[in-house]
Amino acid sequence: MDALRVSVLRCWWPLLWLLGTVLVLAPRVSAVEVYAPEELFVEFDTEARLPCTFRSTEVTSSMTFVLWQYKPESGGSDFARILYYTSGTTFSEEEQFKGRISWAGDLNKRDASIKIQNMQFKDNGTYECAVVNPPDLKGSPKRIKVRVVEKENLPGSNVPLLVGIICGVIGFLLLVAILTFTIVICKKKRSRKAYKGSCSTTESLMTPVKQPPRKSTSDPEAMVTPIPSGALQGPVIYAQLDHSGTTSNQIKKSETVVYSDIRRIC
Repeated sequence: MDALRVSVLRCWWPLLWLLGTVLVLAPRVSAVEVYAPEELFVEFDTEARLPCTFRSTEVTSSMTFVLWQYKPESGGSDFARILYYTSGTTFSEEEQFKGRISWAGDLNKRDASIKIQNMQFKDNGTYECAVVNPPDLKGSPKRIKVRVVEKENLPGSNVPLLVGIICGVIGFLLLVAILTFTIVICKKKRSRKAYKGSCSTTESLMTPVKQPPRKSTSDPEAMVTPIPSGALQGPVIYAQLDHSGTTSNQIKKSETVVYSDIRRIC
């Protein structure tokens, strides 16, 4: 049954495609919007998934079909049909991709992607995805520029290296900042210690020598003249002469007589 369906598709799918193109001119039909990346980088000798999605106002049915075409980068102006999918059946007749291409989408989820195994450099080129979902027929296919490269040439393959370099630079800058901050703090502490030492020395030099307390003039002892060592001094009498002009030989004592203490200095 599958072989019969494949045979029918091989004969009639160009007519179905032509019918869809004709119905594009109908005024009532709406467009199928197809989405795919403009460029895709694939690692050499790995499996590639060519993404293609679409949006339609109608529910998918057995009449919904997807067509993938390919034009090599090396030359040629015409697209070759590499895969046709409808009602769970996949048809591919392009010798270059035979046995390597397969359906990877889900029409119920509006996914029309395909997979190609063992991608080779000769697979570089432009891939085109077209979707028809009657009665939504009008719509433009989307093209993907596929580039097969070595692993080290993949975009983003140097991201871990760049991240490592950036982290190393940031770590170095942080280390330098920490060391600088530590040196500044140490210098400030040393300058503070030196300043405190100089201040204590200055204060000790500027501290006045304590003098013995001075006695009040009202204290009789304050008016006593110290006696030299080894000498004795008797009572000293302060007298005031009478200058009144009298001839009296009498000496008039002053009202105030201070007797000094007799001290023996041994």
